[in-house]
Amino acid sequence: MKVQAQSQTRELLRQKTQQQLKAIIDASPALTGLVAIDLISGETFSFNQEVVFPQASAIKVPILLEVYKQAQNGKFRLTDARPVLPANVVGGTGIIKDLPDSTSFSIRNLAVLMISLSDNTATNSLIDLVGMANINASLQQMGLKQTRVQRKMIQAAASGRGEENISTPAEAAKILQMLYKGEFLNKAASAEIVSILQKTNRETSRLAPGIPGNVPLAFKPGILNGVSTEWALVLLPERPYAVAIMESYKQPGKAERVIEDVSEVLYQYFWRLGNATRYGTYVDPKLIK
Repeated sequence: MKVQAQSQTRELLRQKTQQQLKAIIDASPALTGLVAIDLISGETFSFNQEVVFPQASAIKVPILLEVYKQAQNGKFRLTDARPVLPANVVGGTGIIKDLPDSTSFSIRNLAVLMISLSDNTATNSLIDLVGMANINASLQQMGLKQTRVQRKMIQAAASGRGEENISTPAEAAKILQMLYKGEFLNKAASAEIVSILQKTNRETSRLAPGIPGNVPLAFKPGILNGVSTEWALVLLPERPYAVAIMESYKQPGKAERVIEDVSEVLYQYFWRLGNATRYGTYVDPKLIK
């Protein structure tokens, strides 16, 4: 009877959460995709999970994976110095473009700059290092058929031709889940990549307003005209979860808080799973069985 009671009450809570998420997404004029995965049970919330979205800077996560894969395979060491070529110096986010006397960085430091400051120059340098074709071949080998790097950063003409860097909520969430479980390369490499994702400035996250500041967040957001994306591991101690949320065809000034509102609903759901008994009483999480 206890198992049945837990199943019934948790399912009702899940249904209520699903309805809340649907109401937020349906009310937006934008096309919105979401996958949120309970990293303990594997339970998933999903909307438009297989739709392909432009990724903006969130595509830097797959680039980071390829850097670590090639380092693991001995093609270079993360401590090796890498020159920054003038052709790769571009505008937009980042700091390297403002450091005229810095002509080289370690590969690891380029990777950290690519994620933590979303440095576009560092990103272009790493794409040259590992090769766009190799990034996409690795994604294909991982079973990710829709996630592709098709251009460098800040290439308006290529973007205009439709050469966008793309993924789906389902594939982004799969990458996040692999990293959390230590299944990309090995546990040490996965953990180091997650630690780099934790260095991203939390003020750039649209998921963060729905999550208490003491909950660790490993994430990468992206913004383009009409597009907003975010890939995140919400490391809630009692109930960690992964979120991949993507918007396209946004209308300026309308439904500007979709990601923030979705994040609050998800956090409240997973916090309650981790802090309540099967009947909904809040207790010390160590006592929950």
